Amino acid sequence: MAYNKFNVNEELSELFNKLWDLDENRCEPGEHYRLNKGGYLKDARDLTKDVSEDPLFDWVDEAKVFEKPTYKYFIALLDNYTMETGEQEVVTKEEFKENIMFIDAICDTPLMKEAHSFLRDKGKAPGPINDFKKLLYKLWFKLYRRTKGDRDFDSSGFEHVFVGEIKGEDVVGFHNWICFYLQEKSGNIDYHGYFRRGTSLEREPRFITLQFSCKNGRGKPIGGSFIGTSPEFEMALYTVCYLMDIGSKVHIELDEYKVEVTVYGHAGGIGTAYPTSKD
Repeated sequence: MAYNKFNVNEELSELFNKLWDLDENRCEPGEHYRLNKGGYLKDARDLTKDVSEDPLFDWVDEAKVFEKPTYKYFIALLDNYTMETGEQEVVTKEEFKENIMFIDAICDTPLMKEAHSFLRDKGKAPGPINDFKKLLYKLWFKLYRRTKGDRDFDSSGFEHVFVGEIKGEDVVGFHNWICFYLQEKSGNIDYHGYFRRGTSLEREPRFITLQFSCKNGRGKPIGGSFIGTSPEFEMALYTVCYLMDIGSKVHIELDEYKVEVTVYGHAGGIGTAYPTSKD
């Protein structure tokens, strides 16, 4: 019974629908990309079944999508990390500059300006934009220790949520459609299929809970992601949920969807964040 309980946060639903409408960089199926949802899986513990012959993404119009500033700066960050947990991350001067350029780009969008205004008015974020940018950097890019008993600063919120990490035999984090598409295109991951529970109902879902394996033998048994949303939308939504500090699971009605947004903190920053369809 607890699974079926869906208590909508009306205030955040109103805000996130406004952000959804302001997401001028959101991609649309058939115009910017095409999905092959494939077959559905039943057991998240079993990584041996592959019920989807085709890749998840049939195509993405990279020329139209990836040349947009927030996408371009986002993609530039994806090769800045060592995916193995327990290994020290090092931020070079060039990588630091790339982080700043990405934050500058997303903060220049109407969507993030609206999110900042909301948080400022709630007393959850500083008013001056440069101070807000510093807060975003701390939440998403400041390195911290994720591996218990390890002294190395081996992780960050951005790495975990958007790039993914390898812990033992499992991929952890990795909740972003852009990174998924690029890794799939490169032949690094094999899409196995989706789970009905956690995936929105349309043929090309906006929210998907899926499974994949990697060519190195690892895999992600189950994980959730938006499809088609811009980097700034996901950064804004997760940041608001974290800073509002109303629990690790927030229930919202977004456009025509019922969505559970999960956000956990870690070491003063974002630990993990992902959406799950509750339709």
